[in-house]
Amino acid sequence: MTASQPMQGNSTSTVLGRRLGGELIKLRTAAGMTQPQAAKVLSASTTKVAKMERGWVPIRDPDIRALCELYGVRDPTAVGGLLELARIDRERRKAKGWWNGLPVLSRVKMTEYVSLESAAASIRYWQVSYVPGLFQTADYVRALRPDEQFVAARIERQRRLVETPPLSVWAVINESALRCQVGGPDVMRGQLDQLNRLSREPNVTVQVRPFTAGPHPALGAAFNVLSFAEPGAMDVVYMEVPLSQHWAEGGEEAAQHAALFESAAATALNPDDSRAFINAMIKEL
Repeated sequence: MTASQPMQGNSTSTVLGRRLGGELIKLRTAAGMTQPQAAKVLSASTTKVAKMERGWVPIRDPDIRALCELYGVRDPTAVGGLLELARIDRERRKAKGWWNGLPVLSRVKMTEYVSLESAAASIRYWQVSYVPGLFQTADYVRALRPDEQFVAARIERQRRLVETPPLSVWAVINESALRCQVGGPDVMRGQLDQLNRLSREPNVTVQVRPFTAGPHPALGAAFNVLSFAEPGAMDVVYMEVPLSQHWAEGGEEAAQHAALFESAAATALNPDDSRAFINAMIKEL
């Protein structure tokens, strides 16, 4: 699924809406129920249920509770996770954040990602080519994309690291991302200094996976795992591929990427050794 938001009349299909709808489909299927049965308990049309399950419309809390009752879902944690995801989705649909209508984000199809980043509780980064966006200096960003509006938007996103509550970020960065001299030695020196400084913040964890760690199944592509409650609860995964973006919205696919992240982290240097590794790289520049 691409990161663009498809339209249907006045409705918009959102990443979180599709994630929530996918969970409801899974619960309905497990209960052996049909869309008409779900529609009956909601006093709604089958068409409305279909739109809910496909993420086209926001879902009200009473509807979620009624569906959970119909599907036999009694676990308060499970129900609470669905309610929380629905709440965040409703807020994102109404939000008028700084990113709304910003042409540069629309051009690079980042509007929905930035919206979700602003709502996430935590993000796990696996990066193989570049320093993660939330850690980039202005000079580093400028070397990647010489567009001052884009640079300003990237720096604005970094406010999430210091807001209350702050975004929790755990980044595992392959050595290749740090060896690529974006902007030259001076820019990289400043970038690596900032990376080390941020790694000491209580809400930030940085691990370097050195070349000596050998191959890994995740080396082919970078991805971000966004969590909106506890990690694993309704996670969505964002991946950038050449010329487009991709969302992993299904529970199984998101879980597989989370497992890949954990595996990469297990073979990376610990945070203290990672800082020492980065300091050694700075001295080489």
